[in-house]
Amino acid sequence: MRVGIRISSLVPSGLVIESVSESSDSIILAVRSEGDAAGCPLCGARSRRIHSRYDRRVADLPCSGKEIRLRVITRRFVCEVPQCRRRIFAERFGDDILPTRSRRTARLECIVHHLGLALGGRPAASFAKRLMLPVSNDTLLRVVRRRTRPRTEPLIVAGIDDWAFRKNHRYGTIVCDLERRRIVTLLPDREIATVRAWLSDHPEIRVVSRDRGGGYGEAAAKALPDAVQVADRWHLMENASAAFLNAVRRSMRVIRAAIGATTINPKLLTCAERLQYEGYLRRKQTNAAIMELVRDAVPLKEIVRRTGHSRKLVRQVSRGESTDVFRTRQSTLDAHLPFLDAQWSEGCRNGAELWRRLQGQGFRGSLRVVSEWTTRRRRAEKATNQQLQKVPSARTISRLMTTARDNLSKADTITIAAIEARVPTLVEARMLVESFQAMVRKKLFADLDPWIATASLSLIASFASGIIRDKAAVRAAITEPWSNGQTEGQITKLKLVKRQMYGRAKIDLLQARLKGAI
Repeated sequence: MRVGIRISSLVPSGLVIESVSESSDSIILAVRSEGDAAGCPLCGARSRRIHSRYDRRVADLPCSGKEIRLRVITRRFVCEVPQCRRRIFAERFGDDILPTRSRRTARLECIVHHLGLALGGRPAASFAKRLMLPVSNDTLLRVVRRRTRPRTEPLIVAGIDDWAFRKNHRYGTIVCDLERRRIVTLLPDREIATVRAWLSDHPEIRVVSRDRGGGYGEAAAKALPDAVQVADRWHLMENASAAFLNAVRRSMRVIRAAIGATTINPKLLTCAERLQYEGYLRRKQTNAAIMELVRDAVPLKEIVRRTGHSRKLVRQVSRGESTDVFRTRQSTLDAHLPFLDAQWSEGCRNGAELWRRLQGQGFRGSLRVVSEWTTRRRRAEKATNQQLQKVPSARTISRLMTTARDNLSKADTITIAAIEARVPTLVEARMLVESFQAMVRKKLFADLDPWIATASLSLIASFASGIIRDKAAVRAAITEPWSNGQTEGQITKLKLVKRQMYGRAKIDLLQARLKGAI
């Protein structure tokens, strides 16, 4: 069944076709307005008196694999109002048909705009070429910038967070409308003065959701003293977990004694572990030198200058956050040690034979791993009763202590039981962290003050001090429905758009693409 195409359907509504000419790759349509009068753009009076005519060349949507070009016959009219300063004016076709001085129809401009929003410059230009749309990459970006419209809705609940132009070098600030789930603006940096100035220009804000960094809180307090500040709940949970991990790190020496690995015999170490042990001894000497200067009340800057170490390392050692404990490497043999012990007790002492038997048990490691184990085992039998026991890392201990006992292996359960029996302060810290996280999840804000009083005397006292300093925002995080989760989601979208432009776009184009894509 043949379906005919009406020529009049190829042009936007409000235009009438005068003539049609066709070439191998395009169709040229001569069109005019269907009206017989036009309004003066200055005074608004309508006129029927035609002064002259001229042609406008306009691009339109393609059809059947050919470009459509419009030759718009535009009339000039005479304004007959004596007081009007505009004597002659050209007719307007309406912004929804053909905007003033535009070289594209409104419907083609809309397609170009959305291509620019979705793909950017060069990728969108390449795709537009396949769609038979005559547009360049610069034009696409100009359209995206030009069609950006400022938000007119009042901003009541704002979410603020930072994002990276280049990680660890340069950062900006994103502001979101949490009620409408939209990006409001991007700021070129995360300085307190910049954020404070922007917030001062928006006194209608009643709630500010932010992370637990002090900069945004200080800016909001100065610019909007009556606004409610809400700390991000995810950051509260993460900070609590990090506080427990720091408590485990500070307790590693006691943990090592609890596990029973207080003595290290270098003769029992493999080659790789011996190198690791030497590095541990160097770090131990470094920490001792820094702590000696700290006890002599030497300022941190002077310690950095004397030792040549970074300020971060000196600060961590002075606060007790860098307590190195030597531990052997985690091995792929750990899961097969019971089988190896049984085979060794039965008299199989050949490394290659043990490796072949292990392969039958599903072991995928190399022969060298088993050979190192047999060498260590022979040395251990010839040495004294001092045995090198493996001490898990602080992160592993933290994970095991916060995992349900039903999900732990027998060996892990014995290790954690020994730690809990010898380090009760660590058990108290774990219970405090769990109670804090439960308080945030269940919104039990009445338990906050008693929790702070207890935690201030525990291993997570520094975390409790941070809660005290930001107590109002933490209380609001427990009671208010707002949080910075959706702001983090907008940052994820921002990263996608920024990487599409390979980091070469200015902040105004990045903002235009993000705000226009909503």
